[in-house]
Amino acid sequence: MKDMTSGTPIKQILLFSIPLIIGNIFQLFYNMVDTFIVGRTLGVNALAGIGAAGSVMFFVVGFSQGFTAGMAIPTAQAYGARDYEKVSRSVAINGVLSTLVVIVMTALSMFFLWDILYLMNTPAEIIQYTYDYLIIIFGFMAITILFNMLSNLMRALGDSRTPVIALVIAVVINIILDYIFILVFDMGVAGVATATMVSQLIASLICLFYIQKKVYLLKVKARHFKMRKDEVIQHCRIGFPMAFQSSIIAIGSMSVTIALNTLGAEAVAGYSAAQKIDQIVVFVLMSFGVSMATYVGQNFGAKKYDRILRGVKQVLVLSISVSILFSVVLFLFGGELTSVFGDSSSKQVLRSYGQYYFQLTGPFYWILAILFILRYTLQGLGDSFIPTVAGVMELTMRIIAAFGLSGLIGFAGPVISNPMAWLGAVLTLVPAYYKRNKKLVELQQQKATQ
Repeated sequence: MKDMTSGTPIKQILLFSIPLIIGNIFQLFYNMVDTFIVGRTLGVNALAGIGAAGSVMFFVVGFSQGFTAGMAIPTAQAYGARDYEKVSRSVAINGVLSTLVVIVMTALSMFFLWDILYLMNTPAEIIQYTYDYLIIIFGFMAITILFNMLSNLMRALGDSRTPVIALVIAVVINIILDYIFILVFDMGVAGVATATMVSQLIASLICLFYIQKKVYLLKVKARHFKMRKDEVIQHCRIGFPMAFQSSIIAIGSMSVTIALNTLGAEAVAGYSAAQKIDQIVVFVLMSFGVSMATYVGQNFGAKKYDRILRGVKQVLVLSISVSILFSVVLFLFGGELTSVFGDSSSKQVLRSYGQYYFQLTGPFYWILAILFILRYTLQGLGDSFIPTVAGVMELTMRIIAAFGLSGLIGFAGPVISNPMAWLGAVLTLVPAYYKRNKKLVELQQQKATQ
């Protein structure tokens, strides 16, 4: 476990971020290998089918993931305040509420899956691929949520390394199982989904084993399940808005998918392949943001408001600098990188779509960097309302761009919905953070005079 309430802020945040970045890179590496295997062995329609599944999966699984991430924030605040009994009660609340959420979400998602795919105008040539993939992902959603809950709880206590080790092991197993299920057992896209769930189960078991052996604060006893109403409300007050925020953002992603579906399978495949590269940028910048949620949560619990202010300023400079570097590289070479996911017949198509994607998106990554830092900082402070409003702004801008512009400018419409969404969110987050910043300054001044 790691106490983030002492030491140089940027050093603490970087040390926490590096394992997250490594873990995300391994996850992205798996996603790329996954896309490579599917594109080369099952064809462009199967690749498009899994690509079309992404936004639907984000909508359903993202709700539960956002919920577990939000409920870990009170855990971080309790840990920063050194209230270890409250930490254990928070773990119990996390377990009970996550179980209830996953039961409801699994039942609803599996029952309405076909309806959702039809409503999204999923092309006839790829809809079966999308269904075969998602029915397995949704059917075993409990595994995904278990891993995310355990990972978020360990990060709340400052341990970002152990979940990454579990994830790296899972990624390696996932790649091996992809080859076995697709090439040996001929399971198609269902094999891709099965490999994902088996590897996530292994990662969850690794985390559980580590907690049992090393992390006594996360081992709950019967008394910790005697939940206090105010603490349950606190967890719900942060967890549900973050869950809805994830789903709101996912609806925006679904609107983009719907718009892409009207442009044909090649556009879906090109966009999906480009996003595999784009996700490198997103996850690196998001890792800095996730680190801020734990850093801010612990320091807010410890009432070290000056450290929060210094940390935000320092990590903003770092994150924006990294985003500019990514912008330059992908603006120049994004098309070539995207083309590696295609076979001989589709390479040129993917290269063209990929180059266009990054010419429109790359120059605006700095806005995304600001978005992640401010959003997770506000969440670490316990403010779930404004990030949710920012999510609504993202949704609005994506819908305007995806539906309003795709008919006029084609593929460019869904693509520029990304920077438009980021800008809409940042315009909401900046004044809210400015207000919270002033409040933190006041709290620090009050603390200094006591």
